[in-house]
Amino acid sequence: MTKVKEMMVSVSDYTTVSEDANLFEAIMALEASQEKNDPARYPHRAILALDSDGNVVGKVNMFSILGALEPKYDQIGDPGGVSWASVNPDFLKSMVKKYSLWDKPLEDICAKAGGKKVKNFMFKPSEGECIDQDATLNEAIHLLILGNKLSLLVTEDDKIIGILRFVDLFEHVCELIKACEL
Repeated sequence: MTKVKEMMVSVSDYTTVSEDANLFEAIMALEASQEKNDPARYPHRAILALDSDGNVVGKVNMFSILGALEPKYDQIGDPGGVSWASVNPDFLKSMVKKYSLWDKPLEDICAKAGGKKVKNFMFKPSEGECIDQDATLNEAIHLLILGNKLSLLVTEDDKIIGILRFVDLFEHVCELIKACEL
């Protein structure tokens, strides 16, 4: 049975940035990792945020970067903490109007990119976003699907040591299916 640790990307091989970095620095780190990416593999779509001791304390993805550009999301709580896909579309549209969301998202974008610290918009890992390195891929698939996640942070003794990306797991499953003699 394949274990999560066999499929994960270790922290040392993943794109990282200090939690004290700003939005601009996070984007530059992500871009740099995509430029050096092996073209045969899917590029990294997230960045791991590190504290001053080098421990992973959060994750920055494209959603959190774009969300950081609209400070009024703070008025409605944690947008990532709710599954908005099942919410009535008319209600979502009313939120845009009520909170004046995205009325000036790209104005002063340079100031926003330089002034937003990663620690203020990163996703802090919750229990449902972590998986032990010795867990099976079956368990990982289950957590990814039910949690509607694109990755899980991999732990060893409660320390984050890597990331298991949905895309790598999906590719692995597809290879197993293609190996079948149907």
